[in-house]
Amino acid sequence: MTLGTRVAVAALGGTISMAPGRSIEDGVVPRLTAEDLLGDLGADLPMEVTAATLAGISSASMDYETLLRTREWGLEQVAAGAAGLVVVQGTDTLEETAYFFELTWPHDVPVVVTGAMRNPSLPSADGPANLLAALTVAADPRSRGRGALVAFNDDVHSARWVRKAHASHLEAFSSYPAGPLALVAERRVHYFHPAGGRPGALSVDGADFSGLVPLLEAGLADSGELLKLVLAGGALGAVVAASGVGHVSRATADVIAAAPVPIVIATRTGAGTTFRGTYGFHGSESSLIRLGATMAGWLDPRKARVLLQVLLATGASREVVEQEFRLRGDLDR
Repeated sequence: MTLGTRVAVAALGGTISMAPGRSIEDGVVPRLTAEDLLGDLGADLPMEVTAATLAGISSASMDYETLLRTREWGLEQVAAGAAGLVVVQGTDTLEETAYFFELTWPHDVPVVVTGAMRNPSLPSADGPANLLAALTVAADPRSRGRGALVAFNDDVHSARWVRKAHASHLEAFSSYPAGPLALVAERRVHYFHPAGGRPGALSVDGADFSGLVPLLEAGLADSGELLKLVLAGGALGAVVAASGVGHVSRATADVIAAAPVPIVIATRTGAGTTFRGTYGFHGSESSLIRLGATMAGWLDPRKARVLLQVLLATGASREVVEQEFRLRGDLDR
């Protein structure tokens, strides 16, 4: 990084910002501001930092209104000369926030998302180290052109691959099977590979995220009734976390065949891709494609839902939905 590099930090809440409530029984709640989080870090950083507290919520309550407001603030900071944006939030939906920025951020300037697994009142709280790593990544010129990133536990992950793989462990985030992009050590970012090409950013101009886009998981003896109910309730589309390489029951396949809106099929396994033409039974991946479903490819169900929500919020047709999932869900694009 060069002297005078400026990084903008947007604090949205989450465990990293939590402190004890009025009594022990209340538990910890989001109370710390962006300035609180930076604390003594700011006195010893080789960069300038602009910080703002844009929300104070748990990540379980994260919404698109907050993300759009954060994105707009970040764009303003970049226009004013910021070389990177750090978004600090809770970990429960951190992977979805990161992927939202991956889809919609129009600059080569990096967006780095981070948080903490231990709140500041606990021994060995990890928030300060994660925030310092995120600032280091955001200020590094080699982070440009890599899209949205997640800095956590000294690893740097691509938003496209990262997922929360453990409920409470400090090593909660994984990018299996792709692996992390880099490691932060001695306040330097050690990238393992050069930056590659990325699809263009999706527009969110005039986006309306008020519509229902549910995520449903297929399972044993699945009758398809839940999918039928949400479609009857006016869902704009749905993601089905299917078994294996993209398989659902015969009954669920019948519901998908009659669906008037886009249905995206992802694998519920947490790793691997949906297939397109290996199995042929009713409810298999090839039959679902014939019935009009869209395959998510390598995108996991949560990432698939974010992509579908962004597309439908901007009025994308079923044809555009299919094109974008092929573009962003495949490895051989």
